[in-house]
Amino acid sequence: MKLVRGAWKLLVGIKDALVLLFMLLFFGLLFATLAATPNPGAVTAGALLVDLEGVIVEQPAETDPFAAVTGSQVMRENRLRDVVHALETAATDDRIKVVVLDLDRFAGGGQVALADVAAALDKVRARRKPVLAYATGYSDDGYQLAAHASEIWLNPMGAALFTGPGGSRLYYKGLIDKLGVTTHVYKVGVYKSAVEPYIRADQSPEAKQANQALADALWSGWQADVAKARPKAKLAAFIAAPDAALKAEGNDLAKAAVSAGIIDRLGDRTAFGKRVAEIAGASNNGVAGQYKHTKLANWLAANPASTSGDAIGIVTVAGVISDGEAGPGSAGGDTISKLILDAIAKNKLKALVVRIDSPGGSALASEQIRSALLEAKAKGLPIVVSMGSVAASGGYWVSTAGDRVFAEPATITGSIGVFGMFPTLENALAKIGVTSDGVATTPLSGQPDIYGGTTPQFDAVMQAGVETIYGRFLSIVSAARKLPTAEVDRIGQGRVWDGGTARQLKLVDAFGSLDAAVEEAAKRAKLDPAKVHRVYLEKPPSVFATLMKSFTEGGDEDDAGAPAADLLTRMAQQRIAVAERAVADARALAEGPAIQARCLECGEPTNNPSARLDLFTRLLAGLYR
Repeated sequence: MKLVRGAWKLLVGIKDALVLLFMLLFFGLLFATLAATPNPGAVTAGALLVDLEGVIVEQPAETDPFAAVTGSQVMRENRLRDVVHALETAATDDRIKVVVLDLDRFAGGGQVALADVAAALDKVRARRKPVLAYATGYSDDGYQLAAHASEIWLNPMGAALFTGPGGSRLYYKGLIDKLGVTTHVYKVGVYKSAVEPYIRADQSPEAKQANQALADALWSGWQADVAKARPKAKLAAFIAAPDAALKAEGNDLAKAAVSAGIIDRLGDRTAFGKRVAEIAGASNNGVAGQYKHTKLANWLAANPASTSGDAIGIVTVAGVISDGEAGPGSAGGDTISKLILDAIAKNKLKALVVRIDSPGGSALASEQIRSALLEAKAKGLPIVVSMGSVAASGGYWVSTAGDRVFAEPATITGSIGVFGMFPTLENALAKIGVTSDGVATTPLSGQPDIYGGTTPQFDAVMQAGVETIYGRFLSIVSAARKLPTAEVDRIGQGRVWDGGTARQLKLVDAFGSLDAAVEEAAKRAKLDPAKVHRVYLEKPPSVFATLMKSFTEGGDEDDAGAPAADLLTRMAQQRIAVAERAVADARALAEGPAIQARCLECGEPTNNPSARLDLFTRLLAGLYR
């Protein structure tokens, strides 16, 4: 009996401990949820603190729920429209005396997105409000924003260095040949170079020519924007010969930037805070370098977007276009088409604006989204397309549904081409004494056979499928842009264009931001553009996703001066990210649809490059084991 009573007491103790643990967890989660909720009542007269830690994106992805549990670092994503709205409302609000742009941990964004934020900063300054920027180091993306500040501060131990677009990428043909992997490629388009790393040891002359032209156009646009914002800066000389500028200042990186007029003032974060306090007022806590300010999230909560007037729907196609369902930050064909069809069924929208920031993906999903937009058009809704930083391949396919297409000079678009690719392992397996055999009833039995290779008939069917979809792509573009099919084929071929050239080629109609697209949509719906509001067709994040985001982002925005890596370290990390991108690209090709309308050259942010590796990627990584 003593043993039974002892066991019973043990079980009761375990039960009590579990109840206590559950209660602690519940109240902990409740506290975290409340702490993560923006407080519209926490607006303080003084500075608006715009801490741009992480990247700027069109549509943030939901936080991986396992990231909070495992402690994995997840790149924070700042929604572009939130940053722009905060700056535009701050420009006209007397409570905001100064805008503080904290770029210490800024990781960049698309060139079009950065231009939109820069334009909002210009609106703040047009109201005679100062904008003060601070960072330990400035590179291309961060400086494109800082150039629009009235004062640019740099840590005395920091630097400003500009590299421009470009750099090398990995080519795997030598490794693939050593492993014995057979790469089957089916494509249409001279410039569809997404598959080149798997079939070549270097860049083809055609791809190099096209990519150089694109890089030159984007770099020219960056220099023009910065030069206009900082006309007195000796930018060209500093970029052309940074070593000479350093030598003239005794190899002091920070002083060289000041001498070139790129930086206004040197100072640590405390000195910068004291300068802000001169304008915004010192914090009541008496700590040196702290100032009265309002957090970005609280400011947005206190200044929601208008909901008066007629509704213009905004459909966001962001990230890779994929078959089936997908969460925010990715463009699932089923998800987006359902959002469109549900919205038009409610009959409350007067027009649709399609905001695209995507390198493409599944041709089938791209057509699914386009078909839903055509259904909206059949209901009498005007459709206007607004291209963000990237609208290529499948992204351009979707854009053909628009009555009018807006882009920016720095938009990356085009890439009208189709490809398919997958590996087979017959030769690799033979090297280790493994073979395959079986029976077949038709030339396509068991195809595609990853172990035994493909048949000529299967290869012919795949190539025909690629050519058929490419022909459909050409006909869709031809009808939408009112261009001869032969002309579309000439400017297609998988080539990527900058927005300025795309406009000359009549692939887009006009330059303009999302605001211009909304105004156009309102006019086409015979509405006053000043009396409409935007309805974003997207699923709101779940409470759980919001809670997980609070855990992974963590920190207190009041302590916005948390240590940041120096510029040279961050530049090295960016190059490491290129290797991570290579793994992600290989996975996308091996796991994605058999036939894709996707532009891998256009780039795609990825927060989880170490996700599950497919067989092909593991084979590529075999050399490093």
